[in-house]
Amino acid sequence: MVTVGVLLDAATRQLIDAGRDPARLDAEVLLAHVLGVARTGILAHPDAPVGDGSTSAFQGLVARRIAGEPVAYLRGIQEFHGVALFVDHRVLIPRPETELLVDLTLERVGTLVTGAPRPLGAPPIRVWDVATGSGAVVVALAVVLRRRSYLEEVELLASDISPDALAVAVENAVAHGVADRVTMARGDLVDIPDRRPVDVLVANLPYIRTDLVATLQDEVRAEPTLALDGGPDGMSLVRLLAASLPDVLLPTGVAFLEIGADQAEPVRTIVTGHLPGWQLVFHHDLAGHPRVASITRGAPSVVRTP
Repeated sequence: MVTVGVLLDAATRQLIDAGRDPARLDAEVLLAHVLGVARTGILAHPDAPVGDGSTSAFQGLVARRIAGEPVAYLRGIQEFHGVALFVDHRVLIPRPETELLVDLTLERVGTLVTGAPRPLGAPPIRVWDVATGSGAVVVALAVVLRRRSYLEEVELLASDISPDALAVAVENAVAHGVADRVTMARGDLVDIPDRRPVDVLVANLPYIRTDLVATLQDEVRAEPTLALDGGPDGMSLVRLLAASLPDVLLPTGVAFLEIGADQAEPVRTIVTGHLPGWQLVFHHDLAGHPRVASITRGAPSVVRTP
């Protein structure tokens, strides 16, 4: 019977030969998934025997990884902002950079909840996650707001043009016990039946140029093109959303939009053209790149720096 260490060594060599990086980590994560244990468990027991069924299952996953399938799809799980989310080929795999959207929204909601006394009977703070995909942002928001006892003060809405993506988002909301706190709606950007103005709009729109999509790594191309392709200049959907903000944001509302690391100036041009007099601030990710644009009618927010 083959051992954990032998399987890992063989798979690592195969993944290296196929140019899959990080090869060793991928092998460890996939074997831990097959065996139903934590990755630390297989690292601690390299001499543990692995049965024929598990060996075959593991080798099948390695073959699919070599063919370019993302590890998150192979496992069916992606961690995001401390939440384990179900993902498959119907949705974009949530990235760590997108966690900044959650942090900024939580900061804004916290200010609205605790800043000034809210009169009795005041409407809830309304937050809208546009192009929700797997529901990563809205589910993470709901989980944290529940933990902070803010959820009763907030109304959460999530929308997407893809019914397949919405099905995944619903599954994740159910899995984390927040399905009754998030309204899901199908629609193209802000074109949904219930389009009342919101306090916070948050969006991670497709922003890759059409001509670059075919040049992406094959594991990225395995994700839905609908969630990647941002049009000829990558800004098509950002442009459309910006033009809609006067109608969908309350006078004191804010929009948080994730952008590509090299897209600050195109976004600035869009905001200047569509929203004259509005304030634009870029918030930076841990690598120091402008990652989220905040757009408001009023004074600019505090700039986040690395």
